[in-house]
Amino acid sequence: MNIKITGTGSFIPSTVEKNEDFYNHEFLNADGSKINSPNEIIVDKFKAITGIQERRYIKPELLNSDIAFFAAEKAIADAKIDKETLDYIIVAHNYGDVRHDAEQSDTVPSLASRVKHLLQIKNPKCVGYDLLFGCPGWIEGVIQANAFIKAGIAKRCLVIGSETLSRVIDKHDRDSMIYSDGSGAVIIEETNDEGGIIAHESATYALDEAHFIYFGETNKPENTSQRRYIKMFGRKIYEFALTNVPLALKACLEKSGFGINDVKKILIHQANEKMDEAIVKRFYKLHDMKVPEGIMPMSINKLGNSSVATVPTLLDLILKGEIENQEINKGDVILFASVGAGMNINAIVYKY
Repeated sequence: MNIKITGTGSFIPSTVEKNEDFYNHEFLNADGSKINSPNEIIVDKFKAITGIQERRYIKPELLNSDIAFFAAEKAIADAKIDKETLDYIIVAHNYGDVRHDAEQSDTVPSLASRVKHLLQIKNPKCVGYDLLFGCPGWIEGVIQANAFIKAGIAKRCLVIGSETLSRVIDKHDRDSMIYSDGSGAVIIEETNDEGGIIAHESATYALDEAHFIYFGETNKPENTSQRRYIKMFGRKIYEFALTNVPLALKACLEKSGFGINDVKKILIHQANEKMDEAIVKRFYKLHDMKVPEGIMPMSINKLGNSSVATVPTLLDLILKGEIENQEINKGDVILFASVGAGMNINAIVYKY
């Protein structure tokens, strides 16, 4: 028995927010002081560091559970399965449903229950639950689905990564330009086909690193709202990721029994283009190699950082032929990897 991804789906919001749309924002330092640079320079520096040219936001009437449902529908159709045969629906997210211009997130009932309702699944033995694991949430959901199937608890699972970060960004914070919305989903099931999930690795670093990403106040000091926004210590995250993600990838690959030359693609969380490039470069340096050309497909330049949605969305777009000069073929060994709030890290070795 092997455990494989048999269907994929994604939802890419239609609203495009370009870098130029931030020219009229009032960006402030964390202490509320003014930044002594024109917004055009701030945005240009941001583009040079992150690689982001534009990002996607959902329409005001939509919720995170809605777009999770859209991706799930596509994955179910792609896998050509009966939705009533699903044993688990696992939805990775971080902020629940946040209505447009609302100050509070909504997580009751769970997003998984909402997705199951929207899918109109009647089977009560199809269990839905939410997974909070920072940006690595979707990969962790895949790892959990793999464990359920291996244990005989399940035969078929739907794993979704969905987020609407546009609803939790501080418009006075330069980091707000990083974040976006999106959703990706996969069907995972036992199969007699060769390949599938070969090895995985997960870790949580919370002694000094727990609050590198957190919910904090706006940079606008006179704002009296009680609302909180996604905040981060970017430099600390960068250094943490460069130290720990390559080691996790190496450990996962060694566990799989495959060698570095077997790897055809690395699908890494689309957090920051320069950071991702540095992570992969350091991973190959651990093997005394240079990074092979085309090994790391990227979508961040057009889609931004949609947290848990970046990896499943990237996978779906590649499989559907929508990422230029990138493809995944039968027999390819690929690595999934992510890092995010917690601080959490994980990786999977997967053979198509």
